[in-house]
Amino acid sequence: SPWKPVLLLLSPPAFSTTCARCAKDGRRREKRAISERQLTRYFVDQRKVRVVGGRGGGGGHSFYSEPRKVFGGPDGGNGGDGGHVIFKADQQMKSLSSVFPFYQGFHGERGGSKNCYGANGAHMYVKVPLGTLVKEDGRVVADLTQHGEEYIAAYGGAGGKGNRFFLSNENRAPTLFTPGEPGQERVLHLELKTTAHAGLVGFPNAGKSSLLRAISRAKPAVAAYPFTTLNPHVGIVHYQDYEQVAVADIPGLIKGAHQNRGLGMAFLKHIERCRFLLYVVDLSVPQPWIQLQDLKYELEAYEEGLSERPCVVIGNKLDLAQSRINLPLLREQVAERVIALSALTGDNLEELLLHLRELYDAYVKTEQSQGQSPVKW
Repeated sequence: SPWKPVLLLLSPPAFSTTCARCAKDGRRREKRAISERQLTRYFVDQRKVRVVGGRGGGGGHSFYSEPRKVFGGPDGGNGGDGGHVIFKADQQMKSLSSVFPFYQGFHGERGGSKNCYGANGAHMYVKVPLGTLVKEDGRVVADLTQHGEEYIAAYGGAGGKGNRFFLSNENRAPTLFTPGEPGQERVLHLELKTTAHAGLVGFPNAGKSSLLRAISRAKPAVAAYPFTTLNPHVGIVHYQDYEQVAVADIPGLIKGAHQNRGLGMAFLKHIERCRFLLYVVDLSVPQPWIQLQDLKYELEAYEEGLSERPCVVIGNKLDLAQSRINLPLLREQVAERVIALSALTGDNLEELLLHLRELYDAYVKTEQSQGQSPVKW
């Protein structure tokens, strides 16, 4: 046959196309719906923990004795030290839900005869997520932001001294030995501030959760009523060069959030760790630029300088007719770059992904120029 099939090897595109039919996460693949009530038990951002270090082992009490050497002298060894309780940051942990309210370190062993020392108690490691603050009496005592970073929450007690320790010229047969000391006891408060590269900031029903589902594999709850999202969610955006950008979906804010109204400061704290911000506004409402002004005011009232971080304005719900009318008006009112898209249909997600990578590269370059290591996922 004169016609022969030709196999074309085409490399996949780096990002989704702007066509709604070919969008990366359009309506072709629906994600399994999960309610926020089910997610609540998995996400915990505060925990009160009582930690007690291991008790030290008691000192040994014995005298050396063998044939033809009855009075060999004291040979009781010292007891082992108690184990510490250590908080260790682990990037695989995303919540404090696995942290128990009480931890007890392992005890040291008692000292033995023949000058044998007791074994030290093993340390107890408690894995916590990145971005965990450790507070005691309202004062921050540790901030675990790097993978593998450790903080000794409670020291183990020192081991007791055996009677061999008290041997002297004045006392050749001491019977004195000391018990092990108790471990340190503390009551600590753990507070999680989500560590992510980008934070989605917006009012309720602006489409933040839908946007996160569209650009990542995260599955936050989506519904047609405000305050659907009650817990922060982190989605990972993957690129072809294996770089990963973490995007956090912050629960919706309202006016007066810095005064603890609505969900209040319980979730404003999660924005502190974001390196750059993605303001999500609803293009279908009248005067959408008012939303941006209110969001910046709430962030600045909560922490000075928070609204001045690198950012981009995302005009969502472009699939609605009123949104296309408000889009040029929004661009006239704001000085920041405006990216119009539709999280529902997938329109123009490519522009957001490209600009998100630009913000991430600028952040990495800035951290390296200052001699610091950027946060990796």
